[in-house]
Amino acid sequence: MENMSKLIKTIEILRSENGCAWDREQTHYSLRQNMLEEAYEAVDAINANDMKHLKEELGDVLLQVVLHSQIASEENEFNLDDVAKGINEKLIERHPHVFGDIKTDDVNVILDNWEKIKKEQKPHRKSVLDGISKSQSALMSAQKISKRAVKVGFEWQNLEQLKECIKSEFKEFESAKTELNKEEEFGDILFALVNLARWHNIDAEQALIKTNNKFQKRFRHMEANSSKDLEKLTFEEWELLWKNAKKED
Repeated sequence: MENMSKLIKTIEILRSENGCAWDREQTHYSLRQNMLEEAYEAVDAINANDMKHLKEELGDVLLQVVLHSQIASEENEFNLDDVAKGINEKLIERHPHVFGDIKTDDVNVILDNWEKIKKEQKPHRKSVLDGISKSQSALMSAQKISKRAVKVGFEWQNLEQLKECIKSEFKEFESAKTELNKEEEFGDILFALVNLARWHNIDAEQALIKTNNKFQKRFRHMEANSSKDLEKLTFEEWELLWKNAKKED
C-alpha cells in the first residue's frame, strides 16, 4: 500500500497552505460533478473493454474518494481509514455465507440475505422506495423504483399485459391537450419502457448509452460523406446517407 500512502500525502500537500490554490478551494459540494464525470468515464472504459484506460479512470475515481476524505478529515468528520473501515465492516456483515454461519451458494438466497440485513441496519427506511439516490439519472432511478416495487409484488401478470400498458400510454400521449399533459404522458411512456427492459433483463441506462454512441458514430459518418452542407440536404439525401452509415456498423 506504499503508493496509496503516497497519494494520501500528495492530497494533503495540495490542500495545505503551501499547496495548490484550486485544491484548497474545493468542497464536497464543488466536487459533486467531478465524482459523477469520473465514474461515467470509468464505465466508458469498461464498455470499450479498454483496460489501460480503465486503470487511468479508476485512478481518477480514487482521487475523488481520497480528496473528499481529506476534506472531511480537515473538518474532523472522518478520514480515508474510516471510509475503508466502514465498507469493510459492511461487506463482512452482508456476507454471512462467507464470514458467518450461513452456508449457501444459491445466489437468490445470498441476495435475499443482503436485502434482509440491509433492512435491519436501516430501520429508518419505512418505504421500499426509500434510499434511492436523487442525484442519479432519471433512467437509473426508474429502473431502481421499478425493481423495488416488483420485489413486494407490484408486477404485471405477463409480458402481454405490459405491452398493452405501453400501447395505452402512447394513446394517452396522443390525446394529451396541453404541453404539461404531454410531458407527463411522455414520462409515463418512458417509465413503461423501462419496465419492458427489466422484463428482458436489459439495463435501460446502458442500452441508451450504446444507442447514443451508435447514433453519434453514424451521424459523424454522414457529416464526413455529405457532398453538401447538411442544412441543404433533402429528406431523400439524408435517408441515403443514413443507410450508408448503417452499413459501416
